[in-house]
Amino acid sequence: MEIILAIIVILLVLLAVSCIKIVPQAQAYVVERLGAYQATWSVGFHFKVPFIDKVAKRVNLKEQVADFPPQPVITKDNVTMRIDTVVYYQITDPKLFAYGVENPMMAIENLTATTLRNVVGDLELDQTLTSRETINSKMRSALDIATDPWGIKVIRVELKNIIPPAEIQNAMEKQMKAERERRESILRAEGEKKASILVAEGVKESAILRAEAEKQSAILRAEAQREKMIREAEGEAEAILKVQKANADGIRMLKEAGADEAVLKMKSLEAFEKVADGKATTILLPADLQGIASVAAAFKETAEKMPAGK
Repeated sequence: MEIILAIIVILLVLLAVSCIKIVPQAQAYVVERLGAYQATWSVGFHFKVPFIDKVAKRVNLKEQVADFPPQPVITKDNVTMRIDTVVYYQITDPKLFAYGVENPMMAIENLTATTLRNVVGDLELDQTLTSRETINSKMRSALDIATDPWGIKVIRVELKNIIPPAEIQNAMEKQMKAERERRESILRAEGEKKASILVAEGVKESAILRAEAEKQSAILRAEAQREKMIREAEGEAEAILKVQKANADGIRMLKEAGADEAVLKMKSLEAFEKVADGKATTILLPADLQGIASVAAAFKETAEKMPAGK
């Protein structure tokens, strides 16, 4: 009897322990009682009634990622391409998530495919390739509205890969290659143009420097020639002044000796003598030629009277 009682106590303890539930962080439990929804347990300690209550669904409340395989879509200009999407979502209502739709992930995948076809069907190929942000925004808005009755919040949608047909890929690669070659040609031409401009500017600067050097050289030569001529003129003027001064001093000394008139007349005769030689360029004609002759005769007479030995 005691053994049976002990077994019953142990079973009751195990049953009580099994009815104690602790809900971890970022999770929620959907509890049913007799097959009907009873409550949603949040984080913490909970106790369920044995044999009556049961945890129908454990719901993860974290933000989750669903990566869907590529889906074939047709653009407005009838180009078939394959696009795979990534959906970021979060469960906001565990009750609606548990009872709203059967297999919510499959429902989201199918809804994503149909929404993608609708959005891309209004765009041409070029717009599809260059309007990722627009497509993402439209899909997120449409999916969020559609999944709201399921207790799911679509946070964002991303197009991971856009795969056009092989022939279009080849055409795009050729176009990109041609564009790269065109840019390369433009850059090369601009480089050659800049190099030519630099060379021309260098030649121009060199010519300007040579011209400036020649100009300065010519100026210096002219300055030197002018300085030389000035010095020569100053030397000649100084020599003339000295000669004039010497003549003036000689005349003054002769005047002081009382022989000024006779000396002047003799100087006149010397001038005539030079004229006779044809070397003189200046002729002084005294007013009294007869006086000059008389002076000359007096000098001659004096010279004849002097002894020959003197």
